[in-house]
Amino acid sequence: MVDMMEQRRPTSERQNQKQDQWAAWLAQHRHGGDPEYLRQTLDVLAPVRDRVIANAKIAPGMRVLDVGSGDGLIAFAAAEAVGPTGEVVFSDVSADLLDRCRQLAQEADVLGRCRFVEAPARNLSAIADSSVDAVTFRSVIIYESEKAQAFAEFHRVLCPGGRLSLSEPINRFAFPEPPDRYEGYDVGPVADLVAKVEAVYEAIQPPDSDPMLNFDERDLIVLADAVGFAEVHLVLHADIEPPPRRRWLPFVNSSGNPRIPTLAEAMSQALTPDEAERLVAHLQPLVEERRGRRRMARAYLWAIR
Repeated sequence: MVDMMEQRRPTSERQNQKQDQWAAWLAQHRHGGDPEYLRQTLDVLAPVRDRVIANAKIAPGMRVLDVGSGDGLIAFAAAEAVGPTGEVVFSDVSADLLDRCRQLAQEADVLGRCRFVEAPARNLSAIADSSVDAVTFRSVIIYESEKAQAFAEFHRVLCPGGRLSLSEPINRFAFPEPPDRYEGYDVGPVADLVAKVEAVYEAIQPPDSDPMLNFDERDLIVLADAVGFAEVHLVLHADIEPPPRRRWLPFVNSSGNPRIPTLAEAMSQALTPDEAERLVAHLQPLVEERRGRRRMARAYLWAIR
């Protein structure tokens, strides 16, 4: 299987090029430059990819649209599944990531079965009506403000009997957190400082309206049902457990998604040097010793047109 994420070139190869926020996040800010945490992330994402592919029932000769394809986690697996007689359409808002996937497809000798479309989920007008057998994606709806329009587009491009298969994190399960918690860690003694840092994030992503927090698994069912899918199925996985062990510098130099600053950047905006030092002194041992409780939930939905 061609796993684009394992094939990624080091960030240093593109230092002289300005990457968009999506490509920069996947290349660096998601894992803070820590190869071990990147490996852990890939290990977590591999079964997510496999389940999305399985729920789509992709077979040789099919035409698949992968929405928000990113660096090709699902799309390259789909390209293998459809074989030389099928086609996979990589769709993303990032031209940089589409260029990277095109390069990797050429290197893997699967370019002939791949097509690349720059488009948001809510506007797939480059894809004809009833023209694909499956629509797949992971972590796309969390960025989409026009969710109903996006689901209408998924339904429109699918042929009769075609399948939608997706995986989305359900962030309402974990956020917003109580004032004495940050990423599942007990920050009661420095809650005043954490509140200042959180204000930086909330100004960018207001918790009462941001697309990442304005839906849950029930909304996904309603959205799919409302546009006319004949069958809709959903499984929710929810866990409360200790966070993975992280080294401090990669932790503080990473961000939860492409639209927000790293913790180091947020601290520099919100805190004085003395305040930042106090927050680090409290939080760093908790992170490095896994003294926290992380809440995570993920929904898998598949539907048949």
